[in-house]
Amino acid sequence: MRYIDLNADLGEGSPHDAELLTLISSANIACGFHAGDAVTMSSCVREALRNGVAIGAHPSFPDRENFGRSAMTLPAETIYAQTLYQIGALAAITHSQGAKLHHVKPHGMLYNQAARDPLIADAIAKAVFDADQSLILVGLAGSDLIRAGEHYGLVTRQEVFADRRYQADGSLVPRAESLAVIEDEQLALAQSLLMIQDGKVETITGEYIAVTAQTLCLHGDGKHALTFARCLRQAFAAKNINILS
Repeated sequence: MRYIDLNADLGEGSPHDAELLTLISSANIACGFHAGDAVTMSSCVREALRNGVAIGAHPSFPDRENFGRSAMTLPAETIYAQTLYQIGALAAITHSQGAKLHHVKPHGMLYNQAARDPLIADAIAKAVFDADQSLILVGLAGSDLIRAGEHYGLVTRQEVFADRRYQADGSLVPRAESLAVIEDEQLALAQSLLMIQDGKVETITGEYIAVTAQTLCLHGDGKHALTFARCLRQAFAAKNINILS
């Protein structure tokens, strides 16, 4: 039997968070910098605990106006402090409900810049290490963020994306480009199964590259997120793929 962690980004304003939490194994909860606030964080933690879903922090650049998707040039010490601050906020809320934070996955442009910039990746990994050495660091498969986490001795999880197209170097096609997001559910499902079962993905230029799929991201803010999550679960069950955080 194969295993895959199915994660989703929550607390970002979607009305489907509670339903998604019945279908996924890990939740990445917005910590206020790109979306959400103390109330939404508390609500997401409560629902995640109710459904036995692993709770993770989803820190971002301070960019609510653009949903954390604007590129920023910040000193490494600033990124470190902001990441530590956001982890600490969600950790406190999680602790208040009798649970413990499980993982950290950066959001949006912070995630993408950390995937290819060793200094940003190091700042994030150090913040996770200093917050709690038992936390799992989630990053783009094969990226600088994964390598930074390994440097600090953190447990890492290499992430792949069901509905995003890939470039030849393993990075995601920027959202500004028209073909960045896979809108067709069957195409996204086929890509997911290829990555999980065969460890490879087709790039935007047509070649296949190797990927390590340990956790699969389902975008919780997508308009078809619920139906796609159900579709994934049905397909995984048929292929004897177990969903586990």
